[in-house]
Amino acid sequence: MRNWWTPDDRKNFDERAQCIVDQFNSYEVEPGLHQNGKLVLGESIGDLGGLTIAYAAYEKSIEGKRPKDVDGFTPEQRFFLGWAQVWGSNQRMEAARLQTNTDPHPLARFRGNGPISNLEVFAKAFGCKKGDAMVREKILQDLVDTRPQELK
Repeated sequence: MRNWWTPDDRKNFDERAQCIVDQFNSYEVEPGLHQNGKLVLGESIGDLGGLTIAYAAYEKSIEGKRPKDVDGFTPEQRFFLGWAQVWGSNQRMEAARLQTNTDPHPLARFRGNGPISNLEVFAKAFGCKKGDAMVREKILQDLVDTRPQELK
C-alpha cells in the first residue's frame, strides 16, 4: 500500500476524525463502559458523510418545491425520522457489551443520534437550540461538508 495523501491532507483528516472519536468516546453504554471512538471511527465517518450527502440529494430532488407536511411533520422532519427508524432496536446488555468491545459498528442508539446531532439542518428541522440534548456544542457538519458548491 502506498500513502497518496499529502502531509496536509493527513493532518486535516486526523483533526476532523478526532472530533468524531471524541464524540463517540463520550457515549456511555453503561456505567464505566463507553463506546470506543477509534474502533467505530470508520462507520461513524461513513454515517455522518452519507447522511450529509443524502440530505443534499433530498434538497436537490425537490428543487425548491417544498413537499407538504404529513401527519404534522415537515418533509425535513420526516427525512430525519426515517434515519432514526433505521436504528430503532432492542439489545440485551450482554450483547451491547460484546459489540462495544469488539465491533467496529457503533451501538444502534449512538448510530441513530450521533450523526444527526452534528447537522445544523437537523437542529433547524426540529427547532433545537444550543444546549438542547440533540445539539452538539461543536457542530461537525462543517468538518465533513465537502459537497460541491452547487449542492450547498
